[in-house]
Amino acid sequence: MTIAFTNARLVCPAGERTGVLVVAGERIVAGDAPPDATVIDCGGKHLAPAIVDLGAFKVDKAACRAGGIVRVGLMPDQSPVLDDPGIVRRAATMGKPELWVHPLAAATRGLRCEDLAEMAITASAGARAVATGRRWIGDSGLMRKVLAYARDLDLTVVSHAEDAGLVGDAVATDGLTATLLGLSSAPASAEALAIARDLLLAEETGARLHLRQVTTAAGFDLVRAAKRRGVRVTCGITPAHLLLSDIAVSDFRTFAHLSPPLRSEADRQACLAALADGTVDVLSSGHDPRGPEEKRLPFADAAPGAAGATTLLALGLNLRESAGLSMERLFALLSANPARILGLDTGTLQPDEAADLVLFDPHAPWQITTERDGNTPFDGLPVQGRVLRVWKGGKEIAA
Repeated sequence: MTIAFTNARLVCPAGERTGVLVVAGERIVAGDAPPDATVIDCGGKHLAPAIVDLGAFKVDKAACRAGGIVRVGLMPDQSPVLDDPGIVRRAATMGKPELWVHPLAAATRGLRCEDLAEMAITASAGARAVATGRRWIGDSGLMRKVLAYARDLDLTVVSHAEDAGLVGDAVATDGLTATLLGLSSAPASAEALAIARDLLLAEETGARLHLRQVTTAAGFDLVRAAKRRGVRVTCGITPAHLLLSDIAVSDFRTFAHLSPPLRSEADRQACLAALADGTVDVLSSGHDPRGPEEKRLPFADAAPGAAGATTLLALGLNLRESAGLSMERLFALLSANPARILGLDTGTLQPDEAADLVLFDPHAPWQITTERDGNTPFDGLPVQGRVLRVWKGGKEIAA
């Protein structure tokens, strides 16, 4: 079937325009629509590449549909861990037919950071990258092997950058807030130390490295310097670390207990600056929903993590003014860049790309609630930007 999307504000990392987009089957095509094409009048609303959410911890089809997400790069921290080809294959089918799931295979067996996982086999089973999961590989020799092996397989290594020796069992970042609340804390330098080591090894091996979350000024300084040297590094961040500082945990709110923890206001401002100057490559949800049994506990005992799939686009749109982002730049962060890191032919509105599309109204107001959107630290926040319709491979996904 051929579809002509008319009267649309077309938003693409390659440029923004008003006009018509033609889809034939599962692909975007060039040229005019044939006379028998199905016409969808977009009513002047924005039509953009659907979001590629790199680094989610759970497949949540309803939340992804509500947030305009059509592809998920699934972290290996599953039960069982994604370190076996059969498990990877099953994970890739979890979202069908509403959602593409692209598994990130475990870099080490069982994510125990002791032995290399069978990366070649899991890659042949459909893994799009390898990841260290929620943990940092402290053994530098092992991490070097992971990077070298991934380089030979043409896979990106997705790393969690926090030096475990410094972090330990800490639940907050060193600072006034942690001191006043009596929370166990670790210095923000734990991130920079981990990033520095991983960057040196990536540079030495020539591997592709994606730092899933960079949240400190020192971390971004290291990434900028590495990019200038030609290191094959990209980095991501979530809206929480751009919009919230550690003050958000002042009332022991467990919904603000995240990994990595929220940082100082100075680091938050550095995150916004990195987003504005192009250092940040990916904006992701970090979708890691937790139930009441994991959050209704003392702060130190509660599980870190927050739901983020339904709110990613709206919070990204709200960041445009504070970080000076164009709409094209926003969808490079949400769609084109994560697709490129995972080797996917989607993320733009160019001909021959997959017809993964989201129609949204950037001005439609709504309010984030935990009842609908999960355990989010943004409960009660008024936002603008609502997803109207979503297409995966040219087929509409019903709400």
